[in-house]
Amino acid sequence: MARRPRSSRAWHFVLSGVRREADGRAGTRGWGYDSDGQQHSDSDSEPEFSSLSPSIPSAIPVTGESFCNCESQSEAPFCSSLHALHRVRDCRCGEEDEYFDWVWDDLNKSTATLLTCDNRKVNFHMEYSCGTAAIRGNKELADGQHFWEIKMTSPVYGTDMMVGIGTSDVNLDKYRHTFCSLLGKDEDSWGLSYTGLLHHKGDKTNFSSRFGQGSIIGVHLDTWHGTLTFFKNRKCIGVAATKLQNKKFYPMVCSTAAKSSMKVIRSCASCTSLQYLCCFRLRQLLPDYVDTLDVLPLPPGLKQVLHNKLGWVLSMNYSTSKPSSSSSSGSDSDSSCSDAEACQRKRCRRT
Repeated sequence: MARRPRSSRAWHFVLSGVRREADGRAGTRGWGYDSDGQQHSDSDSEPEFSSLSPSIPSAIPVTGESFCNCESQSEAPFCSSLHALHRVRDCRCGEEDEYFDWVWDDLNKSTATLLTCDNRKVNFHMEYSCGTAAIRGNKELADGQHFWEIKMTSPVYGTDMMVGIGTSDVNLDKYRHTFCSLLGKDEDSWGLSYTGLLHHKGDKTNFSSRFGQGSIIGVHLDTWHGTLTFFKNRKCIGVAATKLQNKKFYPMVCSTAAKSSMKVIRSCASCTSLQYLCCFRLRQLLPDYVDTLDVLPLPPGLKQVLHNKLGWVLSMNYSTSKPSSSSSSGSDSDSSCSDAEACQRKRCRRT
């Protein structure tokens, strides 16, 4: 996918809330802000703004990684005019599902979060950021197959914005005053950062290319085989973890960025049955550009049942799971894939 140039409007979005907050506090004491829109005491806050852009690259939102080509995905979802905020129409590309196995849990989230869209969309740090906010799904992922997709519905920037899983032992509000990569900071969670790094037990591994506004990150938790697999824009990235049998997880996301948001656009579950295994194998054997149900000579009633129950399995795309001998290995990243990334992608193939 061709990478779009960085949008000046997206950069304007990042700083707009920062400047408004600074103006409101000018009468009390000096304040400064960094790439996440966080607040810190500084008597010379105004000069800090002029040097913010070149000194902190992470403040520049990631663009050019969207699932679709909608113009709004390369720009900020808000713009200011005459001291008012005007909402740009949300992109709905990829949002076909109407039933959701789980949504975000209003009772298990950080204080700096706000839920909308029937608890499917989580908004982080509505004004400014002073740490890391996180949330988990309202359903424990028990035995079986679980697949969900998270869409980045705002500019993606800052210390970290992550998608992953964690156990009930993860304290979602522990780092509310600290900027960090929360998911994967301990042994109870795994997190994929927007920078492409995979986090677990405090360790970081090069795993994928970056993702940004408009990107769709898919997660497949297979408790039968004990694997955790990530997808980007409905193409497989690779297997992130193994030996996860007999463990209970929740889907989780976190963000340090002010005015950031993510949306659940798919959440499915099924038991590990012979029907599931057959559908999974069919998807692997057929070319990725082929609609599995269209090419199979099945009765219309059976096709409808499979579409309703296992449509997510039959739509999986493994086109990047078999890298070529070239260094790029089909990656859309800025540079050639590292050996670690190529290894992770190879592991995506099932035996």
